Amino acid sequence: MTQELRRTLGVFDAVVVGLGAMVGAGIFVALGPAAKAAGSGLLLGLGLAAVVAYCNALSSARLAVLYPASGGTYIYGRERLGPFWGYLAGWAFVVGKTASCAAMALTVGAYLWPGREHAVAVAAVVALTAVNYRGVQKSAWLTRVVVVVVLVVLSVVVVVCLGSDAAGARRPAPVADASAGGVLQAAGLLFFAFAGYARIATLGEEVRDPVRTIPRAVPLALGIALVVYAAVAVAVLSVLGAGELARSPAPLTDAVRAAGASWLVPVVRAGAAVAALGSLLALILGVSRTTLAMARDGHLPGGLSAVHTRFHVPHRAELAVGAVVAVVAATTDVRGAIGFSSFGVLAYYAIANASAWTLGAGRAAGTGRVLAAGGLVGCVALAWALPLASVISGAGVLALGAGVYAARRSWPGRGSQAAGM
Repeated sequence: MTQELRRTLGVFDAVVVGLGAMVGAGIFVALGPAAKAAGSGLLLGLGLAAVVAYCNALSSARLAVLYPASGGTYIYGRERLGPFWGYLAGWAFVVGKTASCAAMALTVGAYLWPGREHAVAVAAVVALTAVNYRGVQKSAWLTRVVVVVVLVVLSVVVVVCLGSDAAGARRPAPVADASAGGVLQAAGLLFFAFAGYARIATLGEEVRDPVRTIPRAVPLALGIALVVYAAVAVAVLSVLGAGELARSPAPLTDAVRAAGASWLVPVVRAGAAVAALGSLLALILGVSRTTLAMARDGHLPGGLSAVHTRFHVPHRAELAVGAVVAVVAATTDVRGAIGFSSFGVLAYYAIANASAWTLGAGRAAGTGRVLAAGGLVGCVALAWALPLASVISGAGVLALGAGVYAARRSWPGRGSQAAGM
C-alpha cells in the first residue's frame, strides 16, 4: 500500500508556507533585472506578472480541491490531460525549482558572506534539508518566524524610502521609455517572485480539510505578496529611479543608502538572507513532494516514494533533492538561475491552466474557464518573452524531458507501466 503523509496544516500554516516561498527573496533579487528590461515600465511588468499569477492561483486552487494529493500540477496534468502532460509538468517543476533553490541558496551566501557565497549556499541547503527531514510542522513553524522578520524589514525599507527627501525628487517616472517587449520580459522575470503559492497545492496531502483550506490559502497568500511587492517597488523606484535600479546589484541596500539611512544596510542584508532562507525552505518542501509523486508513478526511482515512519515525510526524496540542490548551488550563479527557473515554472503553470480548462462549466463557475484561458496565454507569452538564453535552455530541458519519457515507454516491462498510471 502507498504510504500517506500526515494532514497537519491549517489555513494559517498553508498561507505562511506560501508567503515563505514568495515574500522577500524575489524582491531582493529580481527587481534589478526587471528594471533593466522594462525601464520605467517596471510597475506595469509587476502588475502583469500578478495578473498571470492570479489566474494560475485560481486554476491551481480549483484543481487542488479535486485532487488534494502531493504533487500539484503533476497530479492535475496526469488526471486531466494524460500521463505525458502530468510527467512534463513534474519535470518542468522539479528542474525549474531546483534552479530556484540554488538561486535562493546563493542569495543567502551573497548577503551573509560575499566572496564565499557558494560555501554558505551549500551549508544552507544542508541545514534546511535537515529541518524538513524532521517534519512539515517544524518547517511551517520556522517559516512563520522567517515571514515575520522579512515583512518587518521590508516595511521599514518602504517607510524610510518614501519618507526621505530623496523620494520627493525621484517619483516613479512615466512609462514613455518602456517597450511592450520589455514589460513582458520584466513580467516574466518578476514571475519568479510570485511562484511560491504553488507550494500550498503541492502540500495538498498534508493540509487539513483541503477542500476548504487550499482555495482560501492560495489567493490570500498571493494577495499579501502583491501588496508587499508593489509597496517595495514604488519605494525603491522613488529614491533610485528606473535607471539606477537597473544598474544596482543590491537595490534595497542601495535604496536605503540613497534615502540617507546607511545604518539600515546591515539590517537589510540580514533580512535578505532570512528571506532567501525562507524561500529555500519552502522550495525544498515543494520539490521533494513532487519528486515523491513522480516516484509513486514510476517516473523516478521507486525508493524516493518512501515516507518516514516517525516523521511522516518523504525522507528519501528530501535527501535526494537536497543533494542535487547543493551540487547546483556549488557550481552555478544566481542571475542565470532566475531566467531558467522562470521558464520552467511558467511551463508548469501553463499545464495547470490547461488542466483547469477541462473542468468545464459543470464543475465551476464560467469565469473559471476564462481565467484558465487567460493564465495559459499569459504563461506562454511571458515564457517566450524571457531572455533568449533562458528560452533556449528552458525549451531544451523540456525537450530532454519529453525524450526521457519516450525512451522509458520503449523500455520493455517498465515504460508501459509508468505511462499508464
